[in-house]
Order: sequence, then structure tokens, then C-alpha cells
Amino acid sequence: MSAHDVSADLPPVPPSIEAPDSFIRQALLAAIVESSDDAIVSKTLQGRILSWNAGASRIFGYTAAEAIGQPITMIIPPELLAEEQRILDQVRRGQRIEHFDTIRIAKDGRRIPISLAVSPVRDSNGTIVGASKVARDISDRKAAEQALRESAERLRASEEALRDADRRKDEFLALLAHELRNPLAPIRYTLAANRKSGRTPEQRKRAEEIIERQVAHMSRLLDDLLDVSRITRSTLELKKSPTELTSVIGSAIETARPVLDSKRHNLSLDLPKHAVRLEVDPVRLSQVFSNLLINAAKYTDPGGHIQLRAAREGSDIVVTIRDNGIGISADMMPRLFAMFSQAQAALGRSEGGLGIGLSLVRGLVTLHGGSVEARSDGPGCGSEFTVRLPARTPPEEPADIDEGADAPVAGAGMKILVVDDNRDAADTCAALLELSGHHVQTAYTGRHAFELAESFRPHAVLMDIGLPDFDGYQLAAKVRAAPWGRAIILIAVTGWGQEEDRRRAFDAGCDHHLTKPIAAETVEALLLSLQPASRGIK
Repeated sequence: MSAHDVSADLPPVPPSIEAPDSFIRQALLAAIVESSDDAIVSKTLQGRILSWNAGASRIFGYTAAEAIGQPITMIIPPELLAEEQRILDQVRRGQRIEHFDTIRIAKDGRRIPISLAVSPVRDSNGTIVGASKVARDISDRKAAEQALRESAERLRASEEALRDADRRKDEFLALLAHELRNPLAPIRYTLAANRKSGRTPEQRKRAEEIIERQVAHMSRLLDDLLDVSRITRSTLELKKSPTELTSVIGSAIETARPVLDSKRHNLSLDLPKHAVRLEVDPVRLSQVFSNLLINAAKYTDPGGHIQLRAAREGSDIVVTIRDNGIGISADMMPRLFAMFSQAQAALGRSEGGLGIGLSLVRGLVTLHGGSVEARSDGPGCGSEFTVRLPARTPPEEPADIDEGADAPVAGAGMKILVVDDNRDAADTCAALLELSGHHVQTAYTGRHAFELAESFRPHAVLMDIGLPDFDGYQLAAKVRAAPWGRAIILIAVTGWGQEEDRRRAFDAGCDHHLTKPIAAETVEALLLSLQPASRGIK
């Protein structure tokens, strides 16, 4: 805006009075200073405020009457007083200070980021007599810069997470290939050896055992992968039923027993004296404890000590598994339950695996409404895993459900009915169970099975689903509908293993669902978990 433009807006000067150019310039300067959004302040060389415009009042909160005559340090943070002294020293030397960022304090105590420019003020003789400063509030700019920095940091973190995910994916695929190749090698060698002439029956027996172990190992890998995938996609459903805690623990110990025995570990138990009943999925909860026991066994030197303790604490059931193994480092602890995580120091001690066991444990415990945590005093100091489950007491069974078979007596074996239209399958399964001390009868049709169940009153029925007259679902429904059949344990045995097949079996009244081919150890472990004797496993 030119001086001519401003004078056009000023009141007309009386003809008798001559308006000098200096008056116009001063009026223009005063108008500019007063209307500025920035704080425009002048001060003496000793830092005493001489002028204070409306912009300064708006930014710092002091009126001109409150500020003029006061030291400029009233708006300077204590830690920046030396900065103010340097500014005055530069002004005395005639130097201008072009925009630099600093902090000033408002009347209400707020710390305000500002951009500051300072110029010397000279008198008519050119002597420096003070300083003029222009301060601009840059709070919005600083906030935008901070938001930009945070956004950039989040972007960097996201990129790093993606790189880490890619790295872990590549490591996992390499590990998966390694773990799947490992069992294939002995299987190939064994098959090649069996083709050679002169093999003794003992050599062939050992070869079969090798193949069986390696196939079981590959099966466990694939089962864990499928379970983790189902949990991740929220498609894994629990099949809850009234369950006694010790039976779940007994089943878990039987699953982990081969690893415990192979490393000559001593397992000690501290279980509740009174029965603890929960509303849980017994198969999945047993999987939790067996994974923790196997994990402890893997990372403990041979001849180690593993302790399993179960107790009720308030409204929780707490199961703790402690070992005197290699321990857990502080840097590993935060990612212990992450997918595909294995401590590098532990890889040489483990017996292989994909590093998803603990992730699977956490997923299954969470589905049960519980929590799992780990603690360790560091490498070489052992580990402790604690599972907490809500102690939700299931409703009492109706009094008339005991009209069926008598409860199995500890150590006396069970009465078991095996139902399968494949006679070889039924007869060999029955022979195996009899060798284990059970009392067994067999049926090859659904109709005959129902008639035997009514007279035999078995404790458990192992039944095939595909039967020639009516299927296993119908058989289960008929048994459940009979007064004597409400307490019988129904175990579906089928080649159909999809989630829909499991759901259909449970809807029909089955307590358990096993997918063919089934290892004999699986059947025996399940039946053992159903016996009272299993509660005292040591």
C-alpha cells in the first residue's frame, strides 16, 4: 500500500494546515503495526519493552498497559534467557537476526512456538538505541510438522513391519521345506532298503516303526498349520462339554510321554485333591497342555525336571508348567507367542518344528476365555508357563442319567462296544482294546449295535459313521434317546474330517470325533483319559 493510498483514506486536512510527509509516513507505519497479526515489539538495549501492538496482545495475552515498561524476559522461558542476551549483543553490533524458531511463554503459561526476526533501531544520528522484533505464532506449522514426522515414522514402521513379515515368511517357508524334507529322507531310505533281498523280519519291523514315526511327525506339522490357520481366520469352533481337569491333563501327558521318556525327564504332578469340572473342549485343552509339556521337554537337557501344578485361585483354574531348561532371553520374551518364532539359541536344542506351538497354545486358551503367560529369569534359568482358565462350573447332570452302564472302576478296564461294517477293522480294534485290559464286544450294523448297547450297557462306543442299515449319526441319536444311553460316551470314527462333519457328529450326541486313519495310541490315550485311573498319572 502506497503513502498516496493511505492519505486518501485519512480525514481531509484543513486548507490552513499543511500536512507534512513525515506525518503521513508515521500514521501509515502506526496503522500497519497495529493491524498486523504478528507481534511487533520494540525494546531498549537493556531489554525493557517500549511498544506492544495488538498482535502481541493476541499472541501473548498481555495488554499494552501490562507489557510496556516490563522486561522482555516476562515472555522468555528461563532456559532461554541466554538466547535473549545473545540477541541483544548482536543488535548492539548492528546485526539483523532473520527468522529463527524459538519458544516464548504466554500470560497463561502456554509455551508458544514462534518465528522471530530482530532488527536494530537507530536514532537520527545513526546510533543504535534499541531493537524491534517481529514474532509470528507458528503453532499450526509446528503441529503440521509434528504430524508429518509422526506420519513418516508410522510409514517407516509399517515398511519395517512389512520387511520383517517378508523376512519371517521367507524364513518360515525355508523352515517348512526343511521340516517336511527331514521325514522324507528316512522314509525313502527305509523303502529302498526294504526292496533289497535278505531283509529279516526284525529289520522290516524296525523299518515300519521308522516310517510310522516320520508319518506321525509330518501329520503333527500339518495339523498344527491347519489349527493355526483356523484360529487366525476365526473358523475354529470349540466343542465344549462338562470335563474333569485331571482327565484333560492325563490325556496331555500321554501325548507328551514319548518325548518325555526319550529325554529321560522326571515329571512331577501337583493336582487338586477334589475333582475340578470345567465347561471346555477337552481335546483342544489337552492339546494346549501337551504342547506346553512337549515344549518344556524339547528345551530341557536330558534328565531334566518338569513340574505340572494345577490349582484353583479365586475364580480361576491355574495350570503351571515349570522346567529347568535353557530359559528364555529378555529379547525373545515379547515375541515368544508370535507365529513362527523360535529363539536362535534354542534351535540347536529343539527336535524341530515350525515355531507355531506357542502361538497355537495362546489361540486355543484365548478361545476358552483364558490367558497364558511365560516367565523366565533368563538363559539357563528354566521357564514357566501359566495358563489361567475361568472356573465356570457346568450344570449338574440330571439324577436319572445313571440308568445306563455302571461307572468304570479305576484300573479295571472299560466296557467298550466297537461298531464298524468293515469286519477286519472292527475285529482288530477289538483285539487291541482287549489286550489293553478292556471288555469289548463288536457289531457290524447299526441295528445290531443298538441291540448290543441295550444289553451290554457299555461305558463307551467306538462307532463308524458309514453303516449299511442306518448311519452312525442315527445310531448316536437312538442311543441318546434311550434312558440307559444318556451317560454312554459316544466316539465317532470316520474318514470325514471337515468341520461340518465334526459339528454333525456332536449335534447327533457324540462326545468325541476321530478322523481315520487313527493311530492306536490315540484311541488308547482317549480311553485312558476317560478312566478314573487317569487322574493319578505320575
